[in-house]
Amino acid sequence: MAKILVVDDEFGVGELLREVLDEEGHAVRLAINGRQGLEQMAVERPDVVILDFMMPVLNGGDVLKAMREDPKLADIPVIVTSSLPEATVAERAPGYTAFVRKPYQIGTIVARVAAALDTGPRESGPRGAD
Repeated sequence: MAKILVVDDEFGVGELLREVLDEEGHAVRLAINGRQGLEQMAVERPDVVILDFMMPVLNGGDVLKAMREDPKLADIPVIVTSSLPEATVAERAPGYTAFVRKPYQIGTIVARVAAALDTGPRESGPRGAD
């Protein structure tokens, strides 16, 4: 069972991901903004982070930068989600493992989580967008 942290300011999105990933056998925690996400990572290190790019308090780009600069968090795979084009996100938030464009099909997230658990983090930039 993998520990998944979903960081998204849209409550319904987080709850849906928790339900679906829980059914896949994962333990899922939610954070409603980037600061809360980093606080949760300090308490319990997740195996994968699903990170919304545009959020209040601390956006996904800033969270990803903080993670990559912290030796305890630097190797955690991060799946970034956004309604922005991947090229825009890659420019502002290099170092993610996978990108999924909103709106997305839930099966895409499930597949990206499985792939992230198999492959770990990536150096930076786009890899296969949806």
